[in-house]
Amino acid sequence: MPDAGKFTRALRFESPQRHDDGAGDTVVIWQEEFVVSADVFSRMGSEAVLAARLTGIQPVEITVRRSDRTRRITSDWRAVDARSGEVFALVSPPADPDGKRATLRMLGRSGVAS
Repeated sequence: MPDAGKFTRALRFESPQRHDDGAGDTVVIWQEEFVVSADVFSRMGSEAVLAARLTGIQPVEITVRRSDRTRRITSDWRAVDARSGEVFALVSPPADPDGKRATLRMLGRSGVAS
């Protein structure tokens, strides 16, 4: 588990709210759910990851402390860096990486439409 000093990013987690625009299309409005401290780690190394980086997509691992709020996160949510505004589209549901029920880890991508 990352120590407390590694949770240096404030991430705002947002859920999609889908609405009919009246013309038969669906509009997505992102609703803020909560802000938590997180560790964001850039993934590098595999051929697929390197290919994604060539297209401007940066795969990341996001780790947050497990809580009642963070257990609600689903893979259709997104995370937004509260300071820089960088958006991470979540591509996997949160998982308990070490089975200790202390943190949750999920995969995300920056540089893509969420």
